[in-house]
Order: sequence, then C-alpha cells, then structure tokens
Amino acid sequence: MNDSNGIDESIKRGRRKAQRTGCAVEVTISVIGGLWKPVILFHLLERKRRFNELCKLTLSATPRMMTLQLRELEADGIITRTVYAEVPPRVEYELTPLGQSLEPILLTMRDWGQTFQE
Repeated sequence: MNDSNGIDESIKRGRRKAQRTGCAVEVTISVIGGLWKPVILFHLLERKRRFNELCKLTLSATPRMMTLQLRELEADGIITRTVYAEVPPRVEYELTPLGQSLEPILLTMRDWGQTFQE
C-alpha cells in the first residue's frame, strides 16, 4: 500500500521480501538496483554530499529522479538525510552503517565495469 508520498509501506519499514523468486539476490536488486541508485551510493562511499552535488555527479538524472531514488534509499535505511536549520536550508545525505556494508559490492561492480569497458 502506498502512502501520500507514494512510498510503499514495506519499503518504509526498511525490509523487502523477494516476492517473485524468493531469492536473496532479488532483495538486493530491489534495494540497490536501477541506473541511479548504485551511482548515488558509489558517490556517497567517499563522504556525505549535498543534493546539488549528487545531481552534478549524475548529470543525466533529472532532479525529480534523484529525489525519488534518494527517498527510496532513505526509506530502506541505506542512507540518512540530514536537514540543517539554516537559511537557505542545507540538506546532506550519507550512508548508514547498512549502506556502508554495500561498499564491497559497489567496488566489485566498479572493477567489473572497468574490466568490461576495456
């Protein structure tokens, strides 16, 4: 069931189930799959980043798509969003410990991609 933000309640709880195959790989893909999520996560491995900084690092992604992807990652407990009470407001995204546990996967994906490109 979706709430007013369009976020599935099962996602909001941070737990996804393999609904089609029962395979744990399906769960992983449902959390970090897609074109932009792995790229966002890879950029957050280094340090926390602001929204516009992430947009500049992924020029082909629209701000709307970035917002949706960041919301899903936050709902799954992979990243945190910190809003600072400043004018103008400053928002930073960073990996949670659960998100940091994806580092070996993301680095392996990077290495494989580099090898494939060659």
